[in-house]
Amino acid sequence: MNIRSITTALALSLPLAAAPLVFEGGDGPGKGKHVVLVSGDEEYRSEEALPMLGKLLAERHGFKCSVLFAINKETGEIDPNEQTNIPGMEAIDSADFVILALRFRELPDGDMKHLVDYVEAGKPLLGLRTSTHAFRYSRDEESPYAKWSFNSKEWPGGFGRQVLGETWINHHGHHGKESTRGIIDEANAGHPLVRGVEDVWGDSDVYGIKNYPEDAKTLIHGQVLTGMSPDDPPVEGEKNDPMMPVAWVRELDVNGNQQKIICSTMGAATDFTAPGLRRFVVNSAYWATGLEVPEELNADPVDEFKPTNFGFNKFIKGRKPEDYR
Repeated sequence: MNIRSITTALALSLPLAAAPLVFEGGDGPGKGKHVVLVSGDEEYRSEEALPMLGKLLAERHGFKCSVLFAINKETGEIDPNEQTNIPGMEAIDSADFVILALRFRELPDGDMKHLVDYVEAGKPLLGLRTSTHAFRYSRDEESPYAKWSFNSKEWPGGFGRQVLGETWINHHGHHGKESTRGIIDEANAGHPLVRGVEDVWGDSDVYGIKNYPEDAKTLIHGQVLTGMSPDDPPVEGEKNDPMMPVAWVRELDVNGNQQKIICSTMGAATDFTAPGLRRFVVNSAYWATGLEVPEELNADPVDEFKPTNFGFNKFIKGRKPEDYR
């Protein structure tokens, strides 16, 4: 058996506890629309951020939200270090909007196909933080989706560069020492995606951008701060002159559809403790699904949100998707 057959067989044998977490939604502008949020990164606690965002979108705005997780094949527990298994990818088939928070995943072809078909159909997408390097094919380089790898030469930069707008480059801010203040771009301050967006701050650092697409509209710039507090002053010198974009939007012509691609290189769970990035994500769900973005809306978490700090192997052990309900 090849690696694809083996991983597919293992996925089919998973316990029921590995099912996606579904918030059914209800009354609200998003009623009848389905948002799928896919977590799977080892460092930035997407397994904590996306359930919070899914519940917020469902209970405050009416969207049905399905949250997917990287799952340990033996225990059925959430394991961000498991790069080859995210059960429930078929939920994307009925999605009106997909939010990704992935890093270096390599899924079985049958699972990956759901996302590829969605993207190639020109449907809307938001990529957060490490989704610029969402995929890395090192186990099965013969996969038809190997070109989606962040370091692809066949499709330069893979999914990150070709779809979102950039792949992994570097840490522009000093990782773990210099946090990020989001500054709204003056030229695009009237865009619906930044309507009502205030107080954008996160303790994750600014990512470097090298091959910025000409068709991208910068929405938020990342000001590098001298420390890890929102009150710290900006770093002086070339790090902030010019500032790197940390949120942008592209509208692409894909198979006759005007595809809405949104990307933010912010998106650690701790980045959502300040209200600005939460509001940006809620705005994205409205705008991407064709809804008018109101001047005022509730972007507060439904429950108390105290995320775990970012870092490798710092995820909470022993949890299953339902534990984040």
